[in-house]
Amino acid sequence: MTESNAEQLSSKKHSSKISTDKAPAPVGLYPHARKVGNLLFLSGVGPRQAGTTDIPGVTLNEDGTIKAYDIEAQCRSVFDNIRTILEASGSSWMNLVDVTVFLTNMKDDFKTYNRIYAEYFADNQPCRTTIEINCLPTPIAIELKCIATIDD
Repeated sequence: MTESNAEQLSSKKHSSKISTDKAPAPVGLYPHARKVGNLLFLSGVGPRQAGTTDIPGVTLNEDGTIKAYDIEAQCRSVFDNIRTILEASGSSWMNLVDVTVFLTNMKDDFKTYNRIYAEYFADNQPCRTTIEINCLPTPIAIELKCIATIDD
């Protein structure tokens, strides 16, 4: 076995997929998180509620497009979903080390999002990147991608 193959095998042994029914179901073939060593990588998490397709604060038109939305309700819901996945994975909010935030309307939503973010992250200040994107795969205005540690 080559050194490269041994590294790949070793990496697979220390990697595990994590999913929980307490968080919204993924919209594709991916787990809620993947543990590698003492790091936890969360897939993109939005504000949908577990067990439903309901999105807090969103009103849809008949064609499924967004008629109106409440960014505050979506922020609170997505942060709660992140906490749920972290805890189901054996980690915690305080173990977050990096957060990438995707907003669909930076101009109108950043101020509210930043205020709510400051409430949730007052005691833990992970690195953060906020990016405006054109759209997300479901009718939501915010999604987070996070990395946390897991205490062994």
